[in-house]
Amino acid sequence: MEVDEIYNLACPASPIHYQRDPVQTTKTSVHGAINMLGLAKRIDAKIFQASTSEVYGDPEVHPQVEEYRGSVNPIGPRACYDEGKRCAETLFFDYHRQHGTRIKVARIFNTYGPRMHPDDGRVVSNFIVQALEGRDITIYGDGSQTRSFCYCDDLVEGFIRLMASGDEVTGPINLGNPGEFTMLQLAETVVRLTGSKSKLVFLPLPADDPRQRQPNIAKARETLGWAPTVPLETGLERTIAYFRKKIA
Repeated sequence: MEVDEIYNLACPASPIHYQRDPVQTTKTSVHGAINMLGLAKRIDAKIFQASTSEVYGDPEVHPQVEEYRGSVNPIGPRACYDEGKRCAETLFFDYHRQHGTRIKVARIFNTYGPRMHPDDGRVVSNFIVQALEGRDITIYGDGSQTRSFCYCDDLVEGFIRLMASGDEVTGPINLGNPGEFTMLQLAETVVRLTGSKSKLVFLPLPADDPRQRQPNIAKARETLGWAPTVPLETGLERTIAYFRKKIA
């Protein structure tokens, strides 16, 4: 088999999707990593793991640096995703230490952009679809919790640069946009950009929902020469344009 590089991105990333079958979600991360690492070992391919900022859980360190070990609830409803990804990272580094497998681990922060599914279930697509359809925009909690949103083109460029780096660069490396926004700010921006008449409604915060999320990307800047270039409003405008056509 002629394969130089393997990208392992397998796993649902939206809570409503990964909580639908939590056992299968954990198996996807863990068994998937084992299968792909075994393949990489057999054919001597370099392998990329799409990990996640969720390995930091509800962080006590802000912004999050790669050295931070996280604050994850191992028995909560989000654990199937969080712990599955944490175990996958363990497997990647053990294969690297034990077998010399060439690995690249990226911790991805909230990503958005055109071609998201209308029922994706994550906050950007939820807000945009609700706004375009004139429905109430649902904010969980009081809207003060924060996320950092990275446009898909920027993220892919980070993938490419990480895979092109020397074998000594294993990661984990944070890939995300350090711009931090509250859910209330995001909702108000989407309403303004869509020209929607939607009202904001507030619902109870789901269990273990992180209060803050912001990447420290110093390693990505220094090691990969990478930083995101697409501002949130620009990315939202492109994403809104896509959804206008998608749900028209």
